[in-house]
Amino acid sequence: MSVIVIQFITLDGIVSDPDGSGGTPTGGWAFRHGAEAVAGDKFRLGSTLDEGVMLLGRTTWQVFSRIWPGRDDPFSARMNAVPKLVASRTLTDPSAWVNSQVIDGDLIDTVKREQRDVIITGSLSVVRALMAADLIDEYRLLTFPTILGAGDRLFPAAGPATHLECRSAEQSGAAVLARYGRPPHPGGDAGRA
Repeated sequence: MSVIVIQFITLDGIVSDPDGSGGTPTGGWAFRHGAEAVAGDKFRLGSTLDEGVMLLGRTTWQVFSRIWPGRDDPFSARMNAVPKLVASRTLTDPSAWVNSQVIDGDLIDTVKREQRDVIITGSLSVVRALMAADLIDEYRLLTFPTILGAGDRLFPAAGPATHLECRSAEQSGAAVLARYGRPPHPGGDAGRA
């Protein structure tokens, strides 16, 4: 099992409001590069999406639950089919998006018990909770050539030092998709200590 964070991110590390749904003054920055820059399986999830589980915070889940159920292209069909866990203390009815269930219990314990690969998209509070618990194995970041100067950063200034290795990097339209993961442990095993 791996925990994979996928994010749209600016050159200065901002991840907030890439689609403009948050109504911030700089929102929609990822979509300014055209639909092709963000459409489809830009994060190269492939079979991980088919065999894993998505983990979303309430706000991201609510945005996605208004977008994905009405789409019927092949990638949307995969997004609708994947099991979805929602980290929320207030959401009680996840029926707006098929295969969604609210986590019953502790987020960290749920992730530790999960047997499938866990894919987290958006959901900064969930990502940060898993960062603090040292549970993230890989970051797949689609970095856009935009500098906002303000907004929520993926990696907080007071966060712990983390050493990753670059597994791949490739241009994807106006952006660059880079995969960063935990380096192999001495002795050849990759993953957590």
